[in-house]
Amino acid sequence: MRPLQISADTAQKLAKSLNVPLEQIMHMPQHILIAKLTELNSKENTDKKD
Repeated sequence: MRPLQISADTAQKLAKSLNVPLEQIMHMPQHILIAKLTELNSKENTDKKD
């Protein structure tokens, strides 16, 4: 499996928002990263509604 094709800046922002190490972001399978981003997005939307 090859590393994700994202910039270093994007990887740093994702690591911070998902609260995981940068190395884990770079080697995370794409489908898992998308699932985590979807979960984060839905949580943010729920927090905004309250």
